[in-house]
Amino acid sequence: MRVRRLEGLLNYYPHKITNGHLEGLNNKIKTMKRQAYGFRDMEYFKLRLYDLHTSKYAFTG
Repeated sequence: MRVRRLEGLLNYYPHKITNGHLEGLNNKIKTMKRQAYGFRDMEYFKLRLYDLHTSKYAFTG
């Protein structure tokens, strides 16, 4: 295992902070981008991104 990766893993224990929420948000954004393929309205896409953190089910109508 690389030293940098090992450092990152071991840093969890003193700080108790993970990037799980950020990874989940990135996954939602990528899924939304795949669903919006071919749409031309970038303003609507931006509005959906801004609302992503407030909605429980972001991908429903």
